[in-house]
Amino acid sequence: MPFEFMISALVTLLVVVDPVGLVPTFLGVTDGVSQKFRREIALRASLIAGGILIGTAFFGDWLLRGLGISLPAFRIAGGLLLFLVAAEMVLGLRLKHATQDAEQAAEEHLHNMAAFPLAIPLMAGPGAITATILLAGQANYRPEFLALLMLTVVVVIAICFVCFAAADRLGKLLGVTGNVVLSRLLGVILAALAVQYVIDGVRAALGAQGLH
Repeated sequence: MPFEFMISALVTLLVVVDPVGLVPTFLGVTDGVSQKFRREIALRASLIAGGILIGTAFFGDWLLRGLGISLPAFRIAGGLLLFLVAAEMVLGLRLKHATQDAEQAAEEHLHNMAAFPLAIPLMAGPGAITATILLAGQANYRPEFLALLMLTVVVVIAICFVCFAAADRLGKLLGVTGNVVLSRLLGVILAALAVQYVIDGVRAALGAQGLH
């Protein structure tokens, strides 16, 4: 039934993407960015992630098969990239670009940060992409079900944007010291998450080989 499918898709994507759980990570990644840029980063990241998930619903399975890329391989690659971001957060290397020439450098950094690591792999990561591909398969590519899946993706991404837009208030409550401590702590958590992505990818790859 369409309604049951939409509820199932909404719950699945909310659990996988976890908009509320991404708020502390968003604060850590955008530490030192002005409120204006933070909102722009949130909007761009949401639009990019939404576009990726919507595109994935239509072309994800076909594209991966066509390129010969397995989901375990994608999970390993995402984990390695996420680990680099985590290392920067732990070592306090994020946003050193603030000392560079102002507007052009900041604008370029804005685009890069919104695309990676926020849109990919945090919002539209291996888990969200996998879930979207599975939900599209469950919909059996019927137009009305795909339309509901698109609507669900839009709702989840909108919730992410609202959470990110309100993150600045939480940052003010934490203060400078709180943000520094939070950034380092989240860096460690992100590193563990990245390693887990790699472990899951390796296990899935080895398991797939064992079936042959």
